[in-house]
Amino acid sequence: MSLSVSVIALLMAYLLGSLSSAIVVCRLMGLPDPRGEGSGNPGTTNVLRIGGKKAAIFTLLGDSFKALIPVAIIQLLGGSVELAAWGGFAAIMGHLFPVFFKFQGGKGVATWFGLLLGLYWPLGLLAIAIWLSMAVIFRYSSLAALTAVALVPVACFWLLPSAMLPTALMAVVIYIRHAENISRLVAGQESKIGKKS
Repeated sequence: MSLSVSVIALLMAYLLGSLSSAIVVCRLMGLPDPRGEGSGNPGTTNVLRIGGKKAAIFTLLGDSFKALIPVAIIQLLGGSVELAAWGGFAAIMGHLFPVFFKFQGGKGVATWFGLLLGLYWPLGLLAIAIWLSMAVIFRYSSLAALTAVALVPVACFWLLPSAMLPTALMAVVIYIRHAENISRLVAGQESKIGKKS
């Protein structure tokens, strides 16, 4: 892919990432704005708290596909795995700082899963397996996500070396976005999965 096409692809990935599935789903289903309810985070876990499983599933799928789609398209157009990973990173940045919603976004985990599945599905399945294992054992969505996010760049060393740097930077950004969750985990005050805020 040429430089100009690559830049356009990254910009489009950011714009697609800026579409907040949580806010759109809540509006369509007549639910409160997730930015003002529960944890205040427009993401799947908070939508689950305020709207139930159906709304959460729609949010999860929407947030996942907005990274999976640009990653897949970049590769179909002949872009490298590394460029596709950066496209996914752009989608995550759009999710975190959406231009359409006053830059008030979610924490990027569902979008990150979509990126990995589109980039290299075995890596995506590994991340999901890590998340599920941690979630079942400890019942903390944030801890499950933080563990998976930390381990994927290590897995990339063997499975997908060209994606190691982008996934490592994604981990840093997602950890920064989870600073409050980390503080609550340390203090023993983080809400468990299935528990109302």
